[in-house]
Amino acid sequence: MEATVTAPWRTNLAMIRALMARARNELLRVPGAAIPGVLAPTIFFLGLNGVFGALIQLNGFTTGNYESFIVPISMMQGAGFTGAAAGVNLARDIEQGWLDRLLVSPAPRWVLLAGTVLAASARSLIPATFVFCVALALGATFPGLDGLLVTYAMVVSMAAVAACWGSFLALRFKSQSAAPLMQAGMMAVILTTTAYAPLALLQGWLQDIARINPVTQVVEAARQGFIGGVSWAETWPGALALAGLLVVLGTLALREMNRTGA
Repeated sequence: MEATVTAPWRTNLAMIRALMARARNELLRVPGAAIPGVLAPTIFFLGLNGVFGALIQLNGFTTGNYESFIVPISMMQGAGFTGAAAGVNLARDIEQGWLDRLLVSPAPRWVLLAGTVLAASARSLIPATFVFCVALALGATFPGLDGLLVTYAMVVSMAAVAACWGSFLALRFKSQSAAPLMQAGMMAVILTTTAYAPLALLQGWLQDIARINPVTQVVEAARQGFIGGVSWAETWPGALALAGLLVVLGTLALREMNRTGA
């Protein structure tokens, strides 16, 4: 009886691992495919630091080190780009007929989606680590082990959110032409947070949007160790926001997956 109960889960986990291995092998065979996802957030980090770095002179700014303030944003951008790339790859698989072959397999639809999402989460560690090292070289504060763990947890979770968003669009439009919408959507939700300055220093519509944007809580949680101590009180709102986004976008993506080929 026990073997009968556990066997499907073992099979599903094996399928998820196989899909993640496929994504890893694609990266190993074409390493240049990872370059845009690494360079883009790094360029944003350098550009934003150069343009807005003097903001630390404003009264009420929460740190005297703008590199430390902005690096979690760039790490989140890397997660967003990685998740969007997962959506583009899924759209490519749809166009080439690869997804059709997976859909006729015994694997449940949620397993196929989970393989894509978890692969994106794992790949998001590459741009996040690169940007983090660049920031340290330019003078960013080391966030401590606890701060680093919280930041990376937020990054990989944000990549999962972005992958759900990208997968939803890929399954809805079934074309790589939806790629700009995948990328623009994630850029919008990340940059309309406290990306440039603390909430109290933002003005007009940007402050209003940042206040209601759930990703603001994620950014603040990821930023903790870089500009102060780490506490559960500052961490749980970000974790809750990510959980909500994963539920909503994951449900939408899974619904589209269930409709595909039905």
